[in-house]
Amino acid sequence: MLTVVTFSLGIMVSALSSAAAAVTPRAIELLKADGTTHRVLAVFLGSFLFGLIGIIALSAGVLTDNDRLVLFVVTILVILIVVIAILRWIAHLTVFGLMTDSIDKVETAAQSALSARMKSPYLGGHGHPGPAPAGATPVYAKTIGYIRFLHMEVLQDCATAMGCQIYLAALPGTFVHPGMVLAHLEATIPTLTDDLHKAFTIGDTRSFDQDPRFGLSVLAEIAERALSPAVNDHGTAIDVLGRAVRLLACTAETPTHKLEFPRIWVPPLMLDDMMEDIFPPIARDGAAIFGVQIRLQKALLALAQIAPARFGKLALLQAERAMQRSRNAMMEHERAALNDVMDQIAATANPHRPHPI
Repeated sequence: MLTVVTFSLGIMVSALSSAAAAVTPRAIELLKADGTTHRVLAVFLGSFLFGLIGIIALSAGVLTDNDRLVLFVVTILVILIVVIAILRWIAHLTVFGLMTDSIDKVETAAQSALSARMKSPYLGGHGHPGPAPAGATPVYAKTIGYIRFLHMEVLQDCATAMGCQIYLAALPGTFVHPGMVLAHLEATIPTLTDDLHKAFTIGDTRSFDQDPRFGLSVLAEIAERALSPAVNDHGTAIDVLGRAVRLLACTAETPTHKLEFPRIWVPPLMLDDMMEDIFPPIARDGAAIFGVQIRLQKALLALAQIAPARFGKLALLQAERAMQRSRNAMMEHERAALNDVMDQIAATANPHRPHPI
């Protein structure tokens, strides 16, 4: 079994390397966290240790006849578990690390982060779209990196101890440095200000947990790589556009808001930023590909039709920019088809005024 564990680890490393080269290195974090792989490797290693301990116990002669019977029964159960694990591992290896599997994992991570944000749009605090109040004291970052996680409980405890309100200036996913403000305080207590930094987990890379925009950015990276001349895989870019519609559509619902941290004020997650993360990169790299451009326009039309008040104007803006990129690269009938879809987006965004092309 130790040989099987080593062989399985080799397969896992090979799959990770292949995914990094074919998909994007940003998806490796999700592949390394794959639950099926961890469970299978745990079963293999556990069965090895069980066999090793059983051999030692039998060789030492410390087992009675009843103990040997129990050991035999348990051994049969372990063999069954190993067989089931091997069958699951074989089935899992047929998809692990492939393009579709990697995209599924990225979409699932982005969906989870978006759903969590929709359930708590301000991370349990107050919504605060504007600047901090006049006279508030800024708290600057001490290290350089990305905010991976924000511990709202720690912020609330600091605010309660200082007897003030905290106005966040940076959300998870933001790149921070010592010259950038993390938050503003209504009061300054140096010792507690130092404790406030503990609420910000800062690392070298972004994390999917509290950062829905990161999932969209990774999907855009996958589409960009697929559209490169070396790969020339237009279907993957079209697939990503469909997933983008599915992800953004969930933000059309009215979010629920439960106030858990009354002393924390949090800026909102902006829809236009999320659309900028996913659509412009695909529009740029697929500017000369009609199949990608028409699918991009139809994806924006779908969003505009799902929630005209929320997506209409932003979808029209993205459609116009994509059309500007591709206009000179398209044939006349292709431009006509694109204009027709963009007219539908304009009519949905503003039904009282047709959009001139």
